[in-house]
Amino acid sequence: MIEPVKKPSTRPASTRKPSVRKSTSPVTKKLTSKTPIQRVNIAVLGAGFAGIGAAIRFKQAGITDFVVLEKASEIGGVWRENTYPGCACDVPSALYSYSFAPNPKWSRVFAEQAEIKTYLQETAQRFGVMQYIHLNREMLDSTWDDEAKHWVVETNAGVYHARFILGACGPMHEPIYPTIKGLDTFAGVTFHSARWNHAYDLKGKRVAVIGTGASAIQFVPQIQPKVDKLTLIQRTPQWVLPKMDQPLPSVAQALFKLLPVTQQVMRGGIYGVFEALNGSMQHPQLMKQIQRLALFNLKRTVKDPVLRKKLMPEFIIGCKRVLQSNNWYPALVQPNVEVIKAGVSEIQGNTIIASDGSQHEVDAIIFGTGFEVSQPSMLKHIHGRGCRSLADVWQGSPIGYMGTMTAGCPNAFLMFGPNLAVSTSALIIIEAQHTYIIDALKQVNTQKLSTIEVDPERQKSFNIVVQDALKNSVWNTGGCSSYFIDANGRNTTLWPWSTFEMRKQLSRFKLDDYIVNA
Repeated sequence: MIEPVKKPSTRPASTRKPSVRKSTSPVTKKLTSKTPIQRVNIAVLGAGFAGIGAAIRFKQAGITDFVVLEKASEIGGVWRENTYPGCACDVPSALYSYSFAPNPKWSRVFAEQAEIKTYLQETAQRFGVMQYIHLNREMLDSTWDDEAKHWVVETNAGVYHARFILGACGPMHEPIYPTIKGLDTFAGVTFHSARWNHAYDLKGKRVAVIGTGASAIQFVPQIQPKVDKLTLIQRTPQWVLPKMDQPLPSVAQALFKLLPVTQQVMRGGIYGVFEALNGSMQHPQLMKQIQRLALFNLKRTVKDPVLRKKLMPEFIIGCKRVLQSNNWYPALVQPNVEVIKAGVSEIQGNTIIASDGSQHEVDAIIFGTGFEVSQPSMLKHIHGRGCRSLADVWQGSPIGYMGTMTAGCPNAFLMFGPNLAVSTSALIIIEAQHTYIIDALKQVNTQKLSTIEVDPERQKSFNIVVQDALKNSVWNTGGCSSYFIDANGRNTTLWPWSTFEMRKQLSRFKLDDYIVNA
């Protein structure tokens, strides 16, 4: 539970004069009399599940003066970006969907990429929000103008002046490429799983996969039968649970359509399972019991003791993202697969030299090295008070309040902000944040406020409590290195309590926690 802070933090405008930003920002300098400017109440940055959901909820709440800016030519977010073979959700479809838009047509318990993207696009059409979406509009810079009390959002196709911005760019879309000595000398083909090269035929090729995260365990089993030789280079093996996946028969789809309550019951049951898993993360000893299932999954498939040792993790399950697969281990025991438990020292021509000294000649390298979660490049392009970027303010350790706002950035909301991730469906978090944001906008309108901004003292005390609640969790003490922990050694990613508590805390926007200006 979150301990209340007794010191009142609401301050009228007269007690705290906001700093006035002169017209010297990088954005203002670029503007000319010919620069097209559009004025809106809210600019939503990104058209994935978070951005589209916000658009739908805004419209339902009677808020229509907004735009959704999307850099690509179609909506879809992470499900547009990731098209690698086998790409699918690791949360059951019934829970990985908007609560207000159930989909009785899911073909599997765990939907695949194309089906999820189609669901999102059809939902946007169904709820009539495509008219608010501006495609091919990449946000280049967003700067708070303290004099005008709005954000100056510069895009590749004009400028928007917005009273509020909502950053909905998502945490899983910017690939991480490792720095490897000699990579520029490699004569073959290289690409990241999130930028899959569909034009390159892997059939009969010698392929190296570097990294064994959530994407790799999905695409490796798909490409293994096609390639001549697959060399899997992993520094840290992962715990992998069985995936309770199967096709949903037409009779189930018909039942969900005829009696929607049945799908709601299924959703509730799945939610309960994930909530129980999330609660277990606070107890490493309990996670060790769940780890027994993952160990059984490994032992029943991998009989070779040498290979099994290479695939045996040395951390407690849950310390890294919990993975699920039914075909990962079966793929790795095939004769055309070699597992290297080492990193990469360097590349010389077409030869990868691993840190254990072994050498591997390959035709292609696929990076399954994950995404930039704690320090995405977007942070460099959002400038709050004093024109300081979030990247400059945070210095590698994101900090916010309720994962939704951060001090120094008035009228700016963040989806999946600091310390809001949790082991459940992203849609649970998204919808909780939408409720909080809409309540904030309603209160701003009712009380005729010009700005709302997190009280820095309230933010500081909140994060002390958060970090204290995380210190004994498996994420912090499980014995691994993960993207949950930032460059400064702090867990700035995860929410330490239940999603019931999250939804409670985000059910109402508390003005007492904010500095407000009329």
